[in-house]
Amino acid sequence: MDGRLLVGLGALVLATVGCTAHVKSDDTHATAPATAPAAAPAPRPQIGAWGVDLTGTDTSVKPGDDFYRFADGKWLDTSRIPPDRTTWGSFVELADRSERQVHEIAEALPANATPGSTEQKAGDFYRAYLDTDTIERKGLSAALPGLQAIAAARTYEQLAALMGRPDLNLKAPLGIGISPDQKNPDRYIVVILQSGLSLPDRDYYLKNDPVFTNLRAKFVAHVERMLTLAGEKNAAAQAASILDIETQIAKVHWPAAKRRERDLTYNLRSRAELNKLAPGFPWQPLLVAQSLDSQGEFVVRELDAVEALAKLFKQIPVDRWHAYFEYQYLAANADVLPAAFDAERFDFYGHTLNGQPQQRERWKRAVAALNTGLGEVTGQLYVQQHFPPEAKQKVQALVENLRTAYAARIQQLPWMSADTKKVALEKLAAFRPKIGYPDKWRDYSALQVSAGDAFGNKTRAEVFEWHRQLERLGKPTDRDEWHMTPQTVNAYYNPTFNEVVFPAAILQPPFFDPNADPAVNYGGIGGVIGHEMGHGFDDQGSKSDARGVLRTWWQPEDDQAFRKRVDSLAAQYDKFEALPGLNVNGRLTLGENIGDLGGLSVSYEAYHLSLQGKTASVLDGYTGDQRFFLSWAQVWRGLYRDEQLRTLVMSNPHSPPKFRVNGPVRNLDAWYTAFDVKAGDQLYLPPEDRVRIW
Repeated sequence: MDGRLLVGLGALVLATVGCTAHVKSDDTHATAPATAPAAAPAPRPQIGAWGVDLTGTDTSVKPGDDFYRFADGKWLDTSRIPPDRTTWGSFVELADRSERQVHEIAEALPANATPGSTEQKAGDFYRAYLDTDTIERKGLSAALPGLQAIAAARTYEQLAALMGRPDLNLKAPLGIGISPDQKNPDRYIVVILQSGLSLPDRDYYLKNDPVFTNLRAKFVAHVERMLTLAGEKNAAAQAASILDIETQIAKVHWPAAKRRERDLTYNLRSRAELNKLAPGFPWQPLLVAQSLDSQGEFVVRELDAVEALAKLFKQIPVDRWHAYFEYQYLAANADVLPAAFDAERFDFYGHTLNGQPQQRERWKRAVAALNTGLGEVTGQLYVQQHFPPEAKQKVQALVENLRTAYAARIQQLPWMSADTKKVALEKLAAFRPKIGYPDKWRDYSALQVSAGDAFGNKTRAEVFEWHRQLERLGKPTDRDEWHMTPQTVNAYYNPTFNEVVFPAAILQPPFFDPNADPAVNYGGIGGVIGHEMGHGFDDQGSKSDARGVLRTWWQPEDDQAFRKRVDSLAAQYDKFEALPGLNVNGRLTLGENIGDLGGLSVSYEAYHLSLQGKTASVLDGYTGDQRFFLSWAQVWRGLYRDEQLRTLVMSNPHSPPKFRVNGPVRNLDAWYTAFDVKAGDQLYLPPEDRVRIW
């Protein structure tokens, strides 16, 4: 059942119909009164008796030794990752549900819709992606113009022009995008950044552990097969050349942890300064191809890496770039090319790199493609069918309770000065929550979609999106825009707009259930919303003020006190081992770990505010506080294939699920009290070693 149906059940009145009994007494008739309508049954949570799946717990494990296994152990032991997935858990289960719901929406789109309507565009986009017979029949013909353009390039200027063409959308050593200016959030600006790698992170090229040398060998074999499918005669040498190029790119890339530093990655440069930074690079043809040649200012993210990549571009002969760009073009479009290309790409990126046994069914990938190309068309229909208005209202009320709790905790901080508290409270007051779906929907009228043209539709959607971005330049920023569709199971904090965004699809059990025990909702969606709000005060989000301006607003002594605390948290996570010999990177994951710790701390306080001084009842032997922490653990239950887990640990700023549970709770005094955790338990930290930030 979906959330709409369960909420709707609460409004039904189930009554017994009274029957009239006629009793004869001395020739008189007496009528029995009708029975009173029975009370409507109380709506039940979707999970368990009060919102937590107790069948998934493993109470043979002491909470203080491994709270993750205590809360989720039986689920972890009995659950299996589907063969077409690399991970499984609460998030992915909801994503599967959303996928099925969007599938139903897509299948219902009429084939005879009015030409040019959003229904026609979404329907033809979806059906063309599913039409593998037509894709197979066309062969490489749709990609041929792009491949010929790449092969025809004879100069670095021509290569740069190819890099800038939005219809080719090539992965290249330098990437260019458009985003709000972090130091002037009322305008958009062009951003230049490092790019160009096929593998997840620079370390995949530079580490010499057997797992990485083996992956590199398999990558070269994959590239060779892909180029051979395209008819290249010298594919083996070209594949080796591509690995060499990407290895040179990797050597100058910034590590992932350094790329998180928002002050280091904001380097405003004029056009003249850009030319001075890399005088030999053909900026003009690149910018002309992207319709950016009139722009006078740019933000260069990884400054010295961009400089080195621009120099490297001219050091590698033009003919070696041909094969590199050809491979990138084929790999990026493999899903809308003949099946051999699609299967080859999956075999490496899905199976070899991430351990996925089977490719996802075509309809599932068609839904993903539709969500990328015309996501707000299906999103609007999704909201109408699957997101009740009362859910939005209840979540908004919960958010305000979290805001109140955050304010109280900031005011009580012993380590923060009054001046810094003042700005922090201003930022909290200005914080904007977006819940469910946008107030206005995206206009797709300029996007042309044709039946039976999967490759062309994908290309035109990419060009449409780039032109949509271009039209923003010179205009005020759109603070109402969403960067996730309503059917996405995720959330984000945007520091430049000081906003948190929670799409409709995540506002479902186990995260949120209007019929669940309040402790469960505060431990679930409350902790997750608190996490996103906490990004406004983590090691990077705290670098912006209430308007989203990237600036220093901390007093020096406050900054030092904050750094001391977050350094201790990073050191804790550095000790967590995700795979044998592979530990979590406490610096890379620091912002997310601060978000978890702060979000859970604040949501716990908000939960107690919601009790209004009352004591929560005991349910099935669990106190309110215990139910709160169990809900947090239930949200993060998850299984990963080893290959995917390695990718996560090495390149993703989020810690693995086990540590998103055990990491925060061991720093919260309330958790120790709730589960009677004592010295000697494996997760125990002495009070003086517990990190308290917010």
